[in-house]
Amino acid sequence: MSSRSTDLIRIRPELPKRPIQAEESSDAYFQNHTLRPVIKLQNELLLAAFRNYAIKHKGCFFDLEHEKKMRYIENAIQKDIKLRNSLKGMLIGQFTLQEYERYIQNSSALNKRMMNMVIERLKDQLQLLTPSLV
Repeated sequence: MSSRSTDLIRIRPELPKRPIQAEESSDAYFQNHTLRPVIKLQNELLLAAFRNYAIKHKGCFFDLEHEKKMRYIENAIQKDIKLRNSLKGMLIGQFTLQEYERYIQNSSALNKRMMNMVIERLKDQLQLLTPSLV
């Protein structure tokens, strides 16, 4: 394994290991062993990027009620291609070469998993998405 790959894996946070299921798909394996640790590693950057996005879009996000904020996060990531591509880039850049090669084999399905995980992570941390934390 190259030193870049070793370094990338070394800096990832440890997550509780899930037992590998015999029927677990390769996409589910990739999600649990690559995407989850990378998303956790990049958490602060993902929050900052979304906060910046909300501020640049007239800051209306910060005045919404809880449920509307949840929908705003979903809609922004699903519909704004530039935002989605930026978030994906933050995550893909943390892949090892081997993980990237696995990713490009089924990037469409893995992108969907990745963005759903990011949406849920942002929703779970809604209280951290305030303009004063910039």
